[in-house]
Amino acid sequence: MLTVEKIGGTSMTAFADVLQNIIFHNREGAALYNRIFVVSAYANVTNWLLENKKTGAPGVYHRITQHQEFRMALQEVADKLKELNKTYAPLGLDLAVADAFIQQRIDQAQAYLASLTNVLASGYVNGPNILQAAREILASIGEAHSAFNSVNILQNRGVGATLVDLSGFDDSRPLTIDERIRDAFAHIDFATTICIATGYTKGTEGIMREFDRGYSEVTFSKIAVAVKPQEAIIHKEYHLCSADPMLVGVDQCHPVGFTNYDVADQLADVGMEAIHPKASKPLEINAIDLRIKNTFEPEHPGTLITRDFVSAEKHVEVITGTDKVVIIDIYDPLMVGAAGFDLQLMQAFFDLGVSYIFKATSANSISLVIWQKDLKSELVPTLEARYEKVTVEQACMVCLIGSNIDQPGLLAKAAGALAEAGVNIRSAGFALRKVNIQFILAREDYKTAIVALNKAMG
Repeated sequence: MLTVEKIGGTSMTAFADVLQNIIFHNREGAALYNRIFVVSAYANVTNWLLENKKTGAPGVYHRITQHQEFRMALQEVADKLKELNKTYAPLGLDLAVADAFIQQRIDQAQAYLASLTNVLASGYVNGPNILQAAREILASIGEAHSAFNSVNILQNRGVGATLVDLSGFDDSRPLTIDERIRDAFAHIDFATTICIATGYTKGTEGIMREFDRGYSEVTFSKIAVAVKPQEAIIHKEYHLCSADPMLVGVDQCHPVGFTNYDVADQLADVGMEAIHPKASKPLEINAIDLRIKNTFEPEHPGTLITRDFVSAEKHVEVITGTDKVVIIDIYDPLMVGAAGFDLQLMQAFFDLGVSYIFKATSANSISLVIWQKDLKSELVPTLEARYEKVTVEQACMVCLIGSNIDQPGLLAKAAGALAEAGVNIRSAGFALRKVNIQFILAREDYKTAIVALNKAMG
């Protein structure tokens, strides 16, 4: 039974638990093999190289974009990676070998980046393309580091392990991402070795150009499509739960257990990613089942996501949402009865690269919800120039999601629970398929609403 398994950065940092709970758990001998592990960089490493994913605090990449000296900053990252190496020596990591590898990789990256910055400074080339290449080079370092260390530790423990370095640092062939993956795995006997693959893959199209920080899940998905495993597995530091345990309490929620890819897409749309939506589509199309497991609860089967699952019982599987959105209301009395009135509105969003995650209409107004980070300075003036009144308010979105939630009274029950908690509904909606009922609320009501709905639907 071949599996392709992704291990996230937080789990990779706790590599002793990865060894005990994932790689060696209930396995020995031949049972250790027939597995491909796609590894992320250790926690915070990609933040040091690029920028902090949550706060935006600058990393080495920022220095390059600002035409600043970057070599010292990059070497500081190398020193941090060597300090990280020390924490894995008790697990069997050969420090001298691991330190030499990462220093060589940093030196190679520095040489490539120096050439790029020199070309950029000449003014003869397209700046964005050069910066994108720099971003790709920097991103690849983290996964190469964690993958090399993992293989070294396993080999020093007497386990057959193969490093599948997809970063292409020493390979100048103009391969696409899919071609590089197929080429890398073409001649491996999975029955005799554990494969450790880098979450970053070099390709002519540039994996970060399209997927940015979601690239490791895209690599994971593309490997799965290439080798056709029995199952794809993502190991996270938490379960895919019916609600956020940090909001409702650990004892007030539970692992979802079973759901489908449509539900996974709904979750990703509000930022609760079981898997990056562009990584889930190939798995869904190829009918590859996906399991989400908690690294720290190895006995628990986790949540299985399949293409065709529909719950036999009508119920809400997940209560989730986000408090990082704004609602934009566009009012114009000329809207009523005018066919295609929102065409220009959608064109303005398209031109600025802004996607909405909720839309509701009335005779004279259209309300859209977008991510706070996408509220670009030119968006509102563009809309105000075309429509009579534009209102922007901070908001939150709370969702009831499930594969089979179409039941009489559910909307009334949810609205009643919110009313009892003193929460006013600003807007609400759902599509005909009824896999996601969405409530738009004042931002300060987010936690109260999640708790109230979780209690009512439990």
